[in-house]
Amino acid sequence: MARELGQSVVVENRPGAGTTIGTDFVVKSPADGYTLLLATFAQAVNPSLIKNLPYNASRDLIPVAMVGNSPNVLVVPSQSPFQSVADVIAYAQKFPGKLTYASQGNGTSAHLAGELFISLTKVDMVHIPYKGASQAITDVLGGQVQMTFATASAAANLVRGGKLKALAVTTKERSASWPNTPTMIEAGVKDYGMESWYGVCAPVGTPREIVMKLNAAVIAATKTRFFTSKLEEEGLMARAASPESFGQYMKQEELRWEKIIQAAKIRLD
Repeated sequence: MARELGQSVVVENRPGAGTTIGTDFVVKSPADGYTLLLATFAQAVNPSLIKNLPYNASRDLIPVAMVGNSPNVLVVPSQSPFQSVADVIAYAQKFPGKLTYASQGNGTSAHLAGELFISLTKVDMVHIPYKGASQAITDVLGGQVQMTFATASAAANLVRGGKLKALAVTTKERSASWPNTPTMIEAGVKDYGMESWYGVCAPVGTPREIVMKLNAAVIAATKTRFFTSKLEEEGLMARAASPESFGQYMKQEELRWEKIIQAAKIRLD
């Protein structure tokens, strides 16, 4: 983007509170196009998970551009007896409440991927939340937890190295980065589909001409071979889009996950 815009772009990490600290900072920033948010899957689920958000994302932010998406991947230790999703379902049906899955925390993509799995297969699994992906995967590798719906970036190297076994990707179509791994639908879980995603947003009130200039810069960046190769290494796919289509996508995601979160009675506060 710096090359396209002709000026430096500084990445400032403001972690904490499930992305709400960074988001709140952007919401309260001047609407001049100089402070942007790299929004994630969390933007779609936080309104249903957190009762008193300090902002209303759909009101206080405007979409600039979709950047990319990735599947989560259902993985088990390489020595696990589970060879397929069907094996996982059969075990869960035979031993209700005995199957465990790890996540990087309540309300994260791995947690909600598991809740969607439970909803569609009607099995009884136990969610084990951790304070980060590395801790969750460490205990899966050690056999303390049986599986996890890991992000593609967290699982890629461990699957390539033979330490984890990938049973399915969570997207409705096969991932170009995981061509030999079936989708959940192909593995027998009808209607299953979820993805992690990333996109750029700006404070509401940012002029349309600035939004479109930023959108063009994002699209140009995602088309470079350097950028796409870096994404592929992490199991991600570039998928730039217009402000309008990105806005529609975010709204659809928010409505879809609201139903899952309410049914599972998940709250973070």
